[in-house]
Amino acid sequence: MARQQLVNVGFGNYVLASRVVAIVNPLSSPMRRLRDDARAEGRLVDVSQGRKTRAILVTDSNHVILSAISADTLGQRFASQSGADGSDDEVEDDI
Repeated sequence: MARQQLVNVGFGNYVLASRVVAIVNPLSSPMRRLRDDARAEGRLVDVSQGRKTRAILVTDSNHVILSAISADTLGQRFASQSGADGSDDEVEDDI
C-alpha cells in the first residue's frame, strides 16, 4: 500500500496531500463567498489559530481549510513534501 503524505498547514495541523485540489489566496470576493458558504454548510475547517487567513485550501470532499501560512509557502510544501516530516512547523515571520 502506498504511503500517504501529510503536509503541515500550520500550528501542528496536517492535511493529506492527495486530498487537496486547490490552494488559493483569500483576498478576492469569490474566495470570501467560498469561505462563507462553507461555514454555513459546516464544511469549514479553520486552522489559522485566530491569525490572519493567508491561504484557503479546497479538498476533494469540498471542505474548505483556512490557514495562516501563505499560499506560496503551502504550494512549496506540497511540491516538495518537505513539511510532511514535521520539521517545518514555524509560522512565517510576517504573521
